[in-house]
Amino acid sequence: MLPGSQRGLYHGAMSTPTVAQHFQGRTPAVKATYEAILKVAKKLGPFTEDPKKTSIHLNRKSAFAGVATRKEALILTVKAAKDLDGPRVVKSEQVSASRWHVEVRLEAPADVDAKVRDWLAAAYELSA
Repeated sequence: MLPGSQRGLYHGAMSTPTVAQHFQGRTPAVKATYEAILKVAKKLGPFTEDPKKTSIHLNRKSAFAGVATRKEALILTVKAAKDLDGPRVVKSEQVSASRWHVEVRLEAPADVDAKVRDWLAAAYELSA
């Protein structure tokens, strides 16, 4: 165990990564796909990017989406009022009586299609 004076120093070294750090070691398509998501989100209204240890949250009053980077893809998690269906949905979790978190695998900017744009818009409204 580290002495008390060193615990704080060690903890500081484990700080939250920046948005840019989430893209280190990732293919260019991953960053381009994230930029496509941001382009859609900016059309919806104001939001903030909130980097966390394992993902980046897109927040209105609360998080409406989360983005986890992988080497060659993104996992976009959207807040939903119901379960969503589609070939790129990799996981759906009911988190309360009227809320779902749905994970979608996106590999290229073109994957941010009309369906994903609609899901993001609905999630944005749920986070008002």
